[in-house]
Amino acid sequence: MISLKNVLSATAIAALMSAGALATTTAPAAARVICNAEQDCWHTDAAAPRVPGVQFNVHPDDWYFHQRWENSDRHYRDHHEGRGYYKSGLWITL
Repeated sequence: MISLKNVLSATAIAALMSAGALATTTAPAAARVICNAEQDCWHTDAAAPRVPGVQFNVHPDDWYFHQRWENSDRHYRDHHEGRGYYKSGLWITL
């Protein structure tokens, strides 16, 4: 005969294993803010583009909220669909 203690122990172990498997398969959000040398900054969930001769600074997603955008050299640009980057305020599609 199976005791209630054994059933509860097995259930607890199964729940912990399921939670562990779920935790290892979920990926964190990959959002970030990218700025170029001309201080154009934009929010993206893609990696910084690789463009010969152009360098980008990559910041964590919450970096945006800790900046003072008014009266600053930095310019926050709107999210743009597709793969590319901003240059002098214009979106360059790759």
